[in-house]
Amino acid sequence: MPGIDARTVELHYKLHHKPAVVAANKAEEALAKARESNDFSLVKFYEKELAFQLSSHLLHSIYWTNLGGKGGEPTGNLARALASSFGSFAKFKAHLAAASVAVEASGWGVLGYHPVTQKLMILQCENHQKLTAWGVQPLLLVDVFEHAYYLRYQNRRAEYVNKLFDIVNWDNVAQRLELARGAP
Repeated sequence: MPGIDARTVELHYKLHHKPAVVAANKAEEALAKARESNDFSLVKFYEKELAFQLSSHLLHSIYWTNLGGKGGEPTGNLARALASSFGSFAKFKAHLAAASVAVEASGWGVLGYHPVTQKLMILQCENHQKLTAWGVQPLLLVDVFEHAYYLRYQNRRAEYVNKLFDIVNWDNVAQRLELARGAP
């Protein structure tokens, strides 16, 4: 796949995404046990663990579906929404790339839809759960944890982010927008 090599995807899933699912399930089980025993001494730990690991799983699940397209530019409602929110596709792309590259340490660049404001917005998400905005529905994710790109790009995050646009599945992003807007 242009932009991401098969070995990176394999390691990314096996060593990062899949273990996040296991850890989220473990945290949920520990919280259920705490409720049963009325022992909440570790509730802070398991709530943080659940927020981190479940967010990792959800974001990765979207990220994988965002990839595998032909890149280019979106069409239809998504193209109009991007132009309305950011001025043009080129300005949107520059904004999302800059936000993604500038994520402090590890995290995600996020194009999301905010149903309350009915607007698209770009966010930086540190780790998997920090710096989010309540209610935002993720549409397009750029994973900027080093494990997402290090084998091919080493520390060249910007190069990876820009190459990722070559394989975005814009149909997937458009479907996510319609679902977030409540379209049938």
